[in-house]
Amino acid sequence: MPGNEPAMDKTLVAQYTIRSSVLKKSKRFIASQDWQLYALLFLPMLYFLIFKYIPMYGVTIAFKEFNMFQGVWKSPWVGLDAFREIFLMKDFYKVLRNTVLLNLLDLLVSFPAPIVLAVLLNEIRIKWFKKGAQTILYLPHFISWVIIGGMVYQLLSTNTGLVNILLKSSGVKAIPFLTEPVYWVITYVGSGVWQNAGWGTIIYLAALAGINKELYEAAEVDGAGRLRKIWNITLPGIKPTIMILLIINIGHMASIGFERPFVLGNPLVTDVSDVISTFVYKVGVQSARFTIATAIGLFQAVVGLIFLLSSNYISKKVTDQGIW
Repeated sequence: MPGNEPAMDKTLVAQYTIRSSVLKKSKRFIASQDWQLYALLFLPMLYFLIFKYIPMYGVTIAFKEFNMFQGVWKSPWVGLDAFREIFLMKDFYKVLRNTVLLNLLDLLVSFPAPIVLAVLLNEIRIKWFKKGAQTILYLPHFISWVIIGGMVYQLLSTNTGLVNILLKSSGVKAIPFLTEPVYWVITYVGSGVWQNAGWGTIIYLAALAGINKELYEAAEVDGAGRLRKIWNITLPGIKPTIMILLIINIGHMASIGFERPFVLGNPLVTDVSDVISTFVYKVGVQSARFTIATAIGLFQAVVGLIFLLSSNYISKKVTDQGIW
């Protein structure tokens, strides 16, 4: 009734006040009960604040004529001049092409390798052999690229490499693994698979452990073989993990590590080995052009963000799986 509207309003306000107070008390209770977990979160949050967020002020160098004696804030503004200069560089388009190409090959070859290894390890029934194989596969991840580069040169050098020595002793012509662009790209991708494939299986093995074992038992009763169980149970069971990692990898298409192309590269293959990270090193460190180097890094980050958002959007539309 119209005369009861003020009373109803007061009742609603009272209910809202009671609910708010109960909610606040429940949040305080949860926080007091789980304070150890919040304490554990403090150090990671502090790490990201100090090393990830605070250094972001350095992005302003991309829009200034940076002078190390004047500092970041006192250096004069130049607007988008650095970006205009970058887009006029012929070498920039070459390193951008190489970065995308090498990352695309890594995605096509290196990304499926941990999935295959994880499925194979999951099918092993002898526990001691499975543990030993996992340990052997994990070890290359802990070897630095400087050491791996030395191993690659010792094994694959045209004249002194062990592989080519064996080939020549067998009457086969030496293969220029490190001096011909095509062979160098194969060596680059192959060494990446060797180092990272075993370590990448950890996430997939954890996902495989969460698959209900009763599904395998039911499939076995129905007469399904190993390949059929892998195709219909194992792979669908780890599909969300695969999609999330695929999205993250696509987000890194415009960025690339410095160590691998720098260690494995040489003057004979610069047409394919020069990437954004090595270009930034040459321009920013060796030539002391910090403004240009920062602008390239900012461009790289923006392109990576676009790749990440696009791949996440497409994944959600096609497979209903995404990061957010």
